[in-house]
Amino acid sequence: MKSTHKIMLAAAAILVIAAVALFVFPYTQGPGLVLSNQDTGHVYARLPLKDGESFSVTFRHSVNKSDVTEIYERRGGEIWLTGCVYYSFGAGVAEELDPSWQLSYGDDGEMILSNIEMRMDDLNYVVGTVYDHILKIGDRRIVLNELCGKNAKVHFSIR
Repeated sequence: MKSTHKIMLAAAAILVIAAVALFVFPYTQGPGLVLSNQDTGHVYARLPLKDGESFSVTFRHSVNKSDVTEIYERRGGEIWLTGCVYYSFGAGVAEELDPSWQLSYGDDGEMILSNIEMRMDDLNYVVGTVYDHILKIGDRRIVLNELCGKNAKVHFSIR
């Protein structure tokens, strides 16, 4: 009887330690990138993103029908737009550049904007219904249609 009691006590202790680790460990890493529903606040994902690390969102532009990649960086508790890659000019795509921005061209004809340095106080995307939005962090590729659903209003934040 005493050995059964000890086994049950040990199992309970292991469960408590595991539960604490599941709830505490993600927050000991510090703030990361959080994707949530803009309307309800429902959290789709909490992703590790250290200060100084970048992420990008690629989508097909609804008007000029070419791919656009927007590049962001975490700086403390803020998200900064640092660059953009696109393939054609048109409505909704930068045609006039701020003098501090740098424009270069890639081997595939892409236009690469860098040195943008724009703090994003409110970063939101509406996930496409025909084309998708792809989030990249390091080597990780996340299809937002699969994570959040079509037409989801996704808010990006650091917390």
